[in-house]
Amino acid sequence: MYLTADTKKGFFKKFGKSDKNTGSPEGQVALFTHRISHLTEHLGKNKKDRSTQRALVNLVGKRKSILDYLKKNDIERYRAIIKELDIRK
Repeated sequence: MYLTADTKKGFFKKFGKSDKNTGSPEGQVALFTHRISHLTEHLGKNKKDRSTQRALVNLVGKRKSILDYLKKNDIERYRAIIKELDIRK
């Protein structure tokens, strides 16, 4: 399995400042980015998997809304997470 509980804790510890802080926008964006990259690889091999394609579009939308929230409320945190995860918008 590509996403275990330890993997999630690692993301939230690194980006959310604590493994218990699962609500931090930075941690959620990092987790969504990991899931998006995994689904993108899957769709490269399985081009006709429509349910995965829909899930990918939903994840990208969720990540975008969280990034928009960060951009509106704290531009420095937004710039830091964009730079650290190497996301171009």
